[in-house]
Amino acid sequence: MLPVDEIRLNFNPASLVILNIVLGFLMFGIALDTRVADFRRVLRMPGAMAVGIGAQFIVLPAVTFVLTLLLQPGPSIALGMILVACCPPGNVSNILTHRAGGNVALSVSMTAVSNALAVVLMPLNFAFWGALHPTAAPLLKQIALDPVEMGGHIVAIIGIPFVLGILCAEKLPRLTARIRKPARILSFLCLVLFILGAVAGNWRYFLDYVGLVLLAVAIHDALAFGTGWLCARMSGLGDYDRRAVAIEVGIRNAGLGLVLIFSFFGGLGGMAVVAGVWGFWDIIAGLAIASWWGRRPAADAPAAGAEPA
Repeated sequence: MLPVDEIRLNFNPASLVILNIVLGFLMFGIALDTRVADFRRVLRMPGAMAVGIGAQFIVLPAVTFVLTLLLQPGPSIALGMILVACCPPGNVSNILTHRAGGNVALSVSMTAVSNALAVVLMPLNFAFWGALHPTAAPLLKQIALDPVEMGGHIVAIIGIPFVLGILCAEKLPRLTARIRKPARILSFLCLVLFILGAVAGNWRYFLDYVGLVLLAVAIHDALAFGTGWLCARMSGLGDYDRRAVAIEVGIRNAGLGLVLIFSFFGGLGGMAVVAGVWGFWDIIAGLAIASWWGRRPAADAPAAGAEPA
């Protein structure tokens, strides 16, 4: 069995183009649930927003970096963990926050702001932590990653669809009301199918190497949820807001990570396996946490019909 850092998973160019389109459509669907008012709402809850954004873009990548030093996985696995940590959340976090009885308004606002910021912060974050890693940095140099090129790719598949979705939601509310739910469901199903396709097309590699990454992904995912919750707790946020922040930080858009891995890293083995496993494990863990919280209403949740803070 070849070392995981030496394998390249297969994903043909035509499929990659379609995957980029699907991911762009997914971001468009997220934006259909976003309004300009969501960004204005940040002014009403600046503390909670600052905690959530800081936990996602500063604390989680740093925690991930330390985790890779402690676990000492292969360089490509470490790079995959860092890349996933730098990804923005998806709108599944909003669904899970609702199921968990958390602050959905905060969750939606965080998703909107985080995806907007990710256009710039994601490639910079990944380049910084990747270059700092003692074993992954040489591998990153071999790949000769250009953060500007990666940023341009992220603008194309996140930024542009996101702006178009917000414009559609603001300017065409009737059309948005009709297509919002079908678009969200269809785009999510298509993304899951493509992740399944990537796994199925490289099933032998996933079987060979999943044991190397499953424990790391499980620990990493638990730390992501824990990072969000602990940052919110240490900042004095109530349980209602803590649930939203924990889920928002815990849920990462591994589909975006998979697109970038095939686009810029040639399907590098450890990275692709990490993103593929994370994509499924994250949802399973998120559902479990949200269901557990959902049975225990937050003491500081607003009364039914009241507008959350």
